[in-house]
Amino acid sequence: MNNLTPDENFAQTGMSLPPTPQPIGVYITFLIVGQFLYVSGHGPIQNDGTLTKGKLGQDLDIDEGKLAAQQVGLNILSTIKANMGTFNKVKRVIKTLGMVNCTPDFEKHPYVINGCSELFAKVWGTENGIGVRSAVGFNSLPNNKPVEIEVIFELESL
Repeated sequence: MNNLTPDENFAQTGMSLPPTPQPIGVYITFLIVGQFLYVSGHGPIQNDGTLTKGKLGQDLDIDEGKLAAQQVGLNILSTIKANMGTFNKVKRVIKTLGMVNCTPDFEKHPYVINGCSELFAKVWGTENGIGVRSAVGFNSLPNNKPVEIEVIFELESL
């Protein structure tokens, strides 16, 4: 295990954060209740502001889906950074819900959502970056996005 902070771990990935996503409905994207941070469902908005679209098993293959899930993870990190200024105030990932827009015969939901989970493991380490998780398929997702992910985090004690 390294002794780097989550902010330093993210910097080592060489990835950049996309613009902070805005709600597309009547909800907030970020809510702290006690020691927990709830992040609403995010989609794969690219750094140029465009949304990756398509259905897994039809328009996108599993590796494209995994990259879309990684991009969702980056969007979630962007929301955290915009609201908290740092990843260091997040202690651990508690629960991830990964939703995959896919054909009825698609079966690789966990592989796709690993794109996000692997990113979080790089930021918070395997002990704190991997929590409980569900990866499930849907017939459609808003705006035809291939992946939507929501997460519950535990915050560091204040």
